[in-house]
Amino acid sequence: MGIAGTEVAKEHADVIILDDNFKTIVNVAKWGRAVYINIQKFVQFQLTVNVVALVINFVSACISGCAPLTDVQLLWANLILDTLGALALATEPPNDGLMNRPPVGRGVSFITNAMWRNIIGQSIYQLAVLGTFNFDGKNLLRLEGSATTDVLNTFIFNTFVFCQVFNEINSRDIEKINVFRGMFKSWVFIAVMVSTVTFQVIIVEFLGSFVALFH
Repeated sequence: MGIAGTEVAKEHADVIILDDNFKTIVNVAKWGRAVYINIQKFVQFQLTVNVVALVINFVSACISGCAPLTDVQLLWANLILDTLGALALATEPPNDGLMNRPPVGRGVSFITNAMWRNIIGQSIYQLAVLGTFNFDGKNLLRLEGSATTDVLNTFIFNTFVFCQVFNEINSRDIEKINVFRGMFKSWVFIAVMVSTVTFQVIIVEFLGSFVALFH
């Protein structure tokens, strides 16, 4: 006990309860599990972003000789997705259901089978969408004129970012299907989603010429 305990007991203790309330141990365990799971959510989200960006650019460069996502676009996507994504997923508050989960052993892999399932499934879905637009987008979107390549690449860039917005929502829960449960109770998550969409609209609609200077 941090208040009633003696100094000798504190020196030899592994855990000191500062407020002398055993309920604090439950809160510590709950928050500890929440932090661990929130980190898993962000790792799952970030791995999916990197896998999709790497594969679509590599495959496109090998087949057509050019990558649809430029360096500046990738930098921008990582800037808003890394910072805002971490803020959204890492601030998810704990819930009472966390206490029903078994403790995580030291030898257990950090990336679980459910995370691999979500990463692979989400990557395949996004690559299918982006690949379709990349290789047949001009016909699907009926683009004509000299600026069709720029328009198509911008469309692919927008699609990539909004796929990550969907992926961020999907990463809120690793194991359950209903990823929308409790989403509207987290004002931080909603604010991050709105900010991400707003920033993306601004850079595409108003800063396109500025970005083009760094191509």
